[in-house]
Amino acid sequence: MPELPEVETSRRGILPYLKGQTIKQVIVRQPKLRWPIDTAISDAKGQVIVDIKRRAKYLLLQLTHNWIVIHLGMSGSLRILDSNKTPDKHDHVDLVLENGVILRYTDPRRFGSWLWTNSIDELIQMKHLGPEPLSNDFSASYLLEKATNRNIPIKNWIMDNHIVVGVGNIYASESLFLAKINPHRKVKSLTLIEFKRLVTAIKQVLTKSIEQGGTTLKDFVQSDGKPGYFVQELKVYGRDGEKCLICESDIKSHRIGQRNTFYCENCQK
Repeated sequence: MPELPEVETSRRGILPYLKGQTIKQVIVRQPKLRWPIDTAISDAKGQVIVDIKRRAKYLLLQLTHNWIVIHLGMSGSLRILDSNKTPDKHDHVDLVLENGVILRYTDPRRFGSWLWTNSIDELIQMKHLGPEPLSNDFSASYLLEKATNRNIPIKNWIMDNHIVVGVGNIYASESLFLAKINPHRKVKSLTLIEFKRLVTAIKQVLTKSIEQGGTTLKDFVQSDGKPGYFVQELKVYGRDGEKCLICESDIKSHRIGQRNTFYCENCQK
């Protein structure tokens, strides 16, 4: 599933091709995604793409009068095409620009979405989201305040979008390793100093991943078709049974909240 760095990479990849361009047509071949595509999306015709922003794992296309909000779901991806290439089976939506450029949305599992709205604030999907992890609002003092009496594993907690958005399974494991915090630790047991380490680690891991183009998973490639490269830098995720790069102990794997979690018992306390 594309996580925050993959979505941010997609945003940066399509921005130069779409910003300031006028929409000629929206072609919807398969409206039945996670939520049905509103037929009103055809009103995008003639509007200019003012900007492309990101909130959590949503791409926000700001138009002259409305917004198109895209979520890539489990297997969605976006491509920039400079010609009307014949669509494949899973190419569900085309955003056709007057300059001939096409933004094509592909989603084999159809868990993604294309939402149409007059205002971002009207979307229920945007409400109750926590702060962006790379923003100043995401801090150790903020986490300490939220952690009061929370008796759940820290790994689950930092993956909760109500606490902080965009810290998915891969990046949660990597950040906890960098912060030297065991993923099983109860939230309420962490100190301010440990939260400082964790916030720093999350920001560092996500920033580095964005710089390297996201993490290569089987379903993810960038808007130019090239894979991400952060997979080469993973310290614990997917390395069950391999040696820790710090202490050479065996990396462990355990399911926490139905998700595989990778960690080093020796380095993470």
